[in-house]
Amino acid sequence: MKKGKRIAILTGGGDCPGINAVIRAVTKKAILEYDMEVIGILDGYDGAIKNRHRKLEYDDVSGILTLGGTILHTSKTANPYRYAVKKGGKIIFEDVSKAAINNLKKLDIDCLVCIGGDGTLYIANRLFEDGIPVVGVPKTIDNDIRGTDITFGFDSAVYIATEGIDRIHSTAQALHRVMIVEVMGHQAGWIALHSGIAGGGDIILIPEIPFDMEIIANKVKERNKKGKRFSIVVVAEGAKPKGGDVVIQRIVKQSSDPIRLGGVGFVLGAEIEKLSGIETRTVVMGHLQRGGSPTPFDRVLATRLGTRALDLILNKEFGYMVAVKGNSLGKVSLKEVAKGPRTIPADEPLIEVARSVGTCFGN
Repeated sequence: MKKGKRIAILTGGGDCPGINAVIRAVTKKAILEYDMEVIGILDGYDGAIKNRHRKLEYDDVSGILTLGGTILHTSKTANPYRYAVKKGGKIIFEDVSKAAINNLKKLDIDCLVCIGGDGTLYIANRLFEDGIPVVGVPKTIDNDIRGTDITFGFDSAVYIATEGIDRIHSTAQALHRVMIVEVMGHQAGWIALHSGIAGGGDIILIPEIPFDMEIIANKVKERNKKGKRFSIVVVAEGAKPKGGDVVIQRIVKQSSDPIRLGGVGFVLGAEIEKLSGIETRTVVMGHLQRGGSPTPFDRVLATRLGTRALDLILNKEFGYMVAVKGNSLGKVSLKEVAKGPRTIPADEPLIEVARSVGTCFGN
């Protein structure tokens, strides 16, 4: 690819630590090494639909490595192929992808860099199939993107969740309570698994393993009999009982993925207290896991992913996402990424590691 080309960057879905580090890496390498022009699409796919964008200069991305959030902003509801519009007092969904594609083509870009999770990259794949040259970068705190061993944002979220669990330990011990820490994880329990092990959780509940309340209550009572008059439960928001369903916090009608989970910790707490007779409290980590400065690991990973994305662009390897494979960076087709989230497999070694030190998974 000759010097002087133009690329665009878009950040979609939920925010997480490290997005700005990717924007910085892509932009700086593009400008410094290839004299490219970089356009930032504002507010995720909503900016593509409504033609909102701005040019990114070198100084715009200088000093943003440590910042959380995204300087381009984002949207969790904007999907060009299923866009919510209000008509006659009702919300209906329309396909406005042609408008988004026309706006992107008018920018005369050589590639669109889509930074996002499985939803964002699913849309990116559809745009690629409709003629837009696209390269993806895996972003999500949930670590659930197919085709990559890890995503940036995950390490930061685990760090924050673990710190919360550490702080909960002291009050749990002092008051002889069961303390429940609810973390994010809709379909995949990677945050709960990693932070639960790191924080010494006695019980870890994840979406991939439906739990039995009797087993959980018995674990709590057993610890109490042995003189451990407190228990720490780490639960992913998407965890559910055997034969039961997830706890839905709210429905966002204008979103193409309207279900918002949350509150399983409170439901779980009431049941544990009823079955065990031990006072129980719940703390929801919520959006604390998404905010703040990225960990050093995520800063390095985001920088690696961003610079590697530009390599794919230069080689005209469109329709791919940069992927982490062991200690190396590779690529995976967006078509493969679009097949759905990467959940925790039944033979995940960390589950066996946790069980070997006495951790209960409610089954």
